[in-house]
Amino acid sequence: MNYDVKLPDIGEGVAEGEIVRWLVKAGDPIKEEQPLVEVMTDKASVEIPSPRTGTIAAIHVEEGAVVPVGTAIVSITVASGAGAPAAGASPAHGAPERSVGAGAPASRGAVPAASASGGARAQATPAVRNLAKQLGVVLESIAGSGPGGAVTAEDVKRAGSGGAAGAGPAAGAAPAGSGAPEERIPLRGLRRKIAEHMRRSLATAAQFTFVAECDFTAIVEHRERVKARAEAAGLKLTYLAYVFRALIEPLRRFPLLNSSLDDATHEIVLKRYYHLGLATSTDDGLTVPIVHHADRLTLSGVAREIERLAAAARAHKLKLEELQGGTFTVTSTGARGGVLATPILHHPQVAILGVHEVKRKPAVVGDEIAIRSLGNLSLSLDHRVVDGAVGADFLYALVERLEHPWSWLTEGDVS
Repeated sequence: MNYDVKLPDIGEGVAEGEIVRWLVKAGDPIKEEQPLVEVMTDKASVEIPSPRTGTIAAIHVEEGAVVPVGTAIVSITVASGAGAPAAGASPAHGAPERSVGAGAPASRGAVPAASASGGARAQATPAVRNLAKQLGVVLESIAGSGPGGAVTAEDVKRAGSGGAAGAGPAAGAAPAGSGAPEERIPLRGLRRKIAEHMRRSLATAAQFTFVAECDFTAIVEHRERVKARAEAAGLKLTYLAYVFRALIEPLRRFPLLNSSLDDATHEIVLKRYYHLGLATSTDDGLTVPIVHHADRLTLSGVAREIERLAAAARAHKLKLEELQGGTFTVTSTGARGGVLATPILHHPQVAILGVHEVKRKPAVVGDEIAIRSLGNLSLSLDHRVVDGAVGADFLYALVERLEHPWSWLTEGDVS
């Protein structure tokens, strides 16, 4: 007896998913809860487990296809008398070849599994797996150097340059060193979602950026003062932690920056909670985990949450709820933060703050030249909601707090 496994409702507001990579092929035995497929949604990359034990009868949707929730993506043959199907599965009627999604043709026959290895499946992101296909590298032959032994892009590149054996490049892509004048890489997974979000953001909001210089000298001094205590507590105290902690009061004073615009109802939605997004670079691209209720956290609490979320993002272990509900976003490129940038809004938010390199420079203090730790802050705003004067007042209020942290930092902030 065959059952169709449908793309489940993965999370709030998720209407569709991209089939990034099949983990099985037709004829494979499958156990209940064994991963079937990697799916990318607007919120996260997740593995969909099998709802039944049986054998893969047919795969109906090819890798790279985007299909609505509820689409039958794979059929499983289950022994008769094995019981009713689990949630998300329904009896398959007729031949497995059918139309799926919004008029897209179903794939004919099985989609081959990406790895022919019979051993344990290597831990790697969809982008890294795609790179391995292009370079003809077998992931299971590589010792991963990433978190938890995950194979990184650099691991694959090293293996590729060393001539590791593989199944050959992915169709439509020229392997490195092949002499081909062009190389095509499918825009899939998180990279595709980033492209879609950026296009929607720029097409929807009237974006502009305001930049101000900030003297971080007092922050640097405080950080040095509590460094030993923080390290003893296993705490990594970064400039971002101070920025997150300092943001709350200006966001309360200027609530328009902690809002969104509902285009359907033409309403500005003011948020009375402070869920701050942390733009984080991963092997797949930029993702934005959320520090929920940042206003309730001490400096230590914020620092720990930033470190935890960033590590989970890079290890691809974020939960859906850790990617939802953001009201304001902060982005930074760390030590290579540059002079300034124009961050793109994380739609539907109306404000995003860029934190750039903090560097010792000469500055005028009173009537004297002194060496200070200076850095720029760039604030991008949706001009439909926030006027330039309001954005400037907000940014200077934040600068004021960062330049005078003694007025709001307490001994209990580092513990």
